[in-house]
Amino acid sequence: MESGAPYSVCEDFVTADTELIPAWRIMQTKKKENNVSVYRHFVNCCESLGIKDVVPFLDRMIVLDYIIANEDRHFNNFGVLRNAETLQWIGMTPIYDSGSSLGYDKMPAGIYAERDIICKPLKKSHEEQLKLVSSFKWIDFAKLSDVEELIYETFAMEGASDYVDEARARAICDTTQKRIKNLSEISIHYTPSENTSTEDDVEENIAKDY
Repeated sequence: MESGAPYSVCEDFVTADTELIPAWRIMQTKKKENNVSVYRHFVNCCESLGIKDVVPFLDRMIVLDYIIANEDRHFNNFGVLRNAETLQWIGMTPIYDSGSSLGYDKMPAGIYAERDIICKPLKKSHEEQLKLVSSFKWIDFAKLSDVEELIYETFAMEGASDYVDEARARAICDTTQKRIKNLSEISIHYTPSENTSTEDDVEENIAKDY
């Protein structure tokens, strides 16, 4: 909180008994071979440490980041929880730090254009990153049918219009709905890849100040 304005109102998922280990630290537990993709290296590191359900978590994170056009999911913006006393792994963290999304730094025309959306942490474009998903069968697209309406209602709430005007809200709603439609079409005939190619891998996976 600064000058009465909150930076975050999210519930803290780390307790006095747990600690967050960023994905970047997990990546350092094994040497990455040049012919191994960033995706496969991270999964290999987690499996070696006994961290479970990594692939389903990555599936969901990749899909969410595509839908919200997240531009800053570097390897310190997700991670693993463990017991601070026993050091036993609890599991992957909830999704957090997704503020650089929904055209956060773009004018409405730029949001519609969707040309300059940065992608992290695995591939340099969200379309390529989606190819890493092992399955889309877990998505119930019927439950996403009202996302556009929910976003618009949120921006229409008292106080929100001070930060998001009508044109911006409309651009965010329209492009989010468009990406959900694209995702639905992709999922129909989707065949997962081996996730081994290093082509288009992200090279800078952490924030500049780390």
